[in-house]
Amino acid sequence: MDVNDDALSNVTQMTDAFDPFSLGRRLRHLRKEHNLTLGQVAEQSGVSASQLSLLENGKREAKLSTLQRIARVYDASLDDLTAPVPSRRAQLEIELDRHMHSPLARSKGLPTVRISPRMPLDVLEALVELHRELAREAAERVATPEEARRANSVLRDEMRARNNYYAELEAEAAKLLKRVGYASGPLSQRLIGDITEHLGFTLHHASDLPHSTRSVTDLRNMRIYLPAAGLGDHDPKSVLLQALGHHILGHTPPTSYGDFLRQRVETNYFAAALLMPEEPAVRFLQQAKDRRELAPEDLRDAFAVSYEGACHRLTNLATEHLDIPIHFQRVHESGVIYKAYENDGVTFPKDSLGAIEGQPLCRYWTSRQVFDVADKFNAFDQYTDTPDGTFWCTARVDRADATGAFSTSIGVPYKESKWFRGRDTKEHSVSRCPDPSCCRRAPAELTQRWAGYAWPSARAHAHLLAALPPGTFPGVEDAQVYQFLDARSGAHDD
Repeated sequence: MDVNDDALSNVTQMTDAFDPFSLGRRLRHLRKEHNLTLGQVAEQSGVSASQLSLLENGKREAKLSTLQRIARVYDASLDDLTAPVPSRRAQLEIELDRHMHSPLARSKGLPTVRISPRMPLDVLEALVELHRELAREAAERVATPEEARRANSVLRDEMRARNNYYAELEAEAAKLLKRVGYASGPLSQRLIGDITEHLGFTLHHASDLPHSTRSVTDLRNMRIYLPAAGLGDHDPKSVLLQALGHHILGHTPPTSYGDFLRQRVETNYFAAALLMPEEPAVRFLQQAKDRRELAPEDLRDAFAVSYEGACHRLTNLATEHLDIPIHFQRVHESGVIYKAYENDGVTFPKDSLGAIEGQPLCRYWTSRQVFDVADKFNAFDQYTDTPDGTFWCTARVDRADATGAFSTSIGVPYKESKWFRGRDTKEHSVSRCPDPSCCRRAPAELTQRWAGYAWPSARAHAHLLAALPPGTFPGVEDAQVYQFLDARSGAHDD
């Protein structure tokens, strides 16, 4: 970053971090600290008293040249003008203003009050505390499964409309990679360290990281904590880059489950764009397409990522750069869809809200057939005839944990299979779903024989009965995180 970039960055940070109201309270504090009237400041700065009053009341945004003239009167720097206000009253005034103009307050239709120097301090404190409690209740409200399914559906529609390609995130990743000197191939540990340092963070490993978290970022001391014992089935490189992504992309605490999901999608995408950079990844895929040898496992091996990560990245790049529509599935061994995406016309089972997650998938699809294949080392390829046409898919059982095994697969319409390795497979299946007679409804003979004589004991899934985890970050206990950071705030050793 050159000098001009630094200057622009400083101005941007100042504009973003300090709204007119906050800046106004700081200007008023400095004026009173110097025992000056508005008229005296106007005379010395050349800025009219009426304009100074508007600035101090937060009703006008200040130009940089105006701030420089005012700063000279107070013998202060621009940093002094935007420094935190030491007065408790001024801090409360700033906090109340932000609460009153927050999305939460607007959604509730709450009225605003005029914040004046004559407002009693106890009234100011009471209003701030009421808004704080409202924000706490909103953050702790329990999200229903219906809300989650609806949010997932909205987000998937957006992803499909964009072919799951986010040019702005690709650009941010490319800019960051250029600054640390990335050339080609897998993103090395050294370059990841350079990225972390470039953004002003230090990396620490902790054996007592809260169990509900994969990482914790201390924004006060610019530290990122990862578990000392590893991340199980999660790639530590990806987790670290996702944590950095929240910072780069300017995320604020989510205000809804939909906001939480969107942020997760953005950081996952950003991490993938760093681990499998667009330009070399597209070049690699285009060359494979020219040879008619596209395969997610080759992308996995070329950039040293997980199979699931490679499949996700294919959905980002295949349509945008290779003109290939595609679908993706992550399916539990029980047959329930865990994640899915499509822009190729395949029809996934959906509930009344349009949600795919949690729906049972036809047992004849590739992503379910793969569980019965003896060869778990090589990819399983299959053509499947469906009511929407024939699709070629490739799948792997690539992970098993306490909840069971998962398969990951990508697929394309029949005419696009010519670009992929595995297109010569002899495996072929037929799915008539959503026709219940395909795999849901038992044949009439079996139904007649056993109806009324079977009483299975269902395995209850707690997540189907309970509401979604509460909290600003669903499933994460704020108390644990705050206690962890408080205990580590004075520690410097990994």
